[in-house]
Amino acid sequence: MGRIFETRKATMFARWNRMAKVFTRIAKDIAIAVKAGGPSPEHNPALRRALQNARGANMPKEKVEAAIKRASGHDQQAYEVVLYEGYGPHGVAMVVEAATDNPVRTVANVRMHFKDHGGHLGNAGSVAFQFQRMGVFRLAPEGLDLEALELDLIDHGLEEMGEGAGEKGERQVVIRCAFADFGRLQKALEDRGIKPLSAESEYLPLTPIELSDEQAKDALKLVDTLEQDDDIQKVFHNLG
Repeated sequence: MGRIFETRKATMFARWNRMAKVFTRIAKDIAIAVKAGGPSPEHNPALRRALQNARGANMPKEKVEAAIKRASGHDQQAYEVVLYEGYGPHGVAMVVEAATDNPVRTVANVRMHFKDHGGHLGNAGSVAFQFQRMGVFRLAPEGLDLEALELDLIDHGLEEMGEGAGEKGERQVVIRCAFADFGRLQKALEDRGIKPLSAESEYLPLTPIELSDEQAKDALKLVDTLEQDDDIQKVFHNLG
C-alpha cells in the first residue's frame, strides 16, 4: 500500500461555517437518495452511503432522522444534480457538482463566481474529459490488516489503495474503484463489517498541474467561494 495522490485541498483558508455546510450537503444527499430509492437503508444503497457519510461527519442523529422524514414527505423540494465545467485562474480545470431546485439560479451564480475570480464557465464536456469519475472510500486504519484487505478487495473492484489524511491531518486509508464498481465495493466493505468514514464519487484529474503558491491561492479562492454556495455539493480541480 503506497501513498495515494490527492489534489491539494483548500486548507490554506480558515473557512468554517464549514460544518453547517457539510451537514447541508449530506441532508441533500439523503433527500436525493430517498426520493430515488425510498427511506429504507436496507434496500437503498445510495441512502446507506449518505448515512455512512453522516456518521463520518458526526452529523447529529436528530438531523439525520429529520432529513429522512422531510425527504419522505410530499412537500420536499426536488433536487436536480447538475455538473458545471470551467476554468479557474491560471488554467485550473474545475468540475462543479450542484444539487439544486432551481438550475437557472444556480448556473447564474456559478458563472458569476467564475467571472469574479478570473475564470470562465465552459460548456458541457469542455473540462470533464480531463477527469476520471471514481468511487472513493475513506477508512479509519485502526484494526485493519491493510495488506490482507487490499488483496481481498481486488476481487471486488479495488483499483487503488493508499494513505490519505482527513481535514485535521488524521491518518486515513483511501481506496478507489471505477465508478461502475462502486456498489460492488461498497457491499464488500459492508459484508466485512467495515464502516467507511465517507463514501463518495469523485472526479479525479488525469493530469494534475503544478502552480506556484500564489497562483494556487488564486485558484483555491474560487474553490472556496464555490463551496460556500448553498447549491454546490462538491468542487473538483486538477491543481496538484
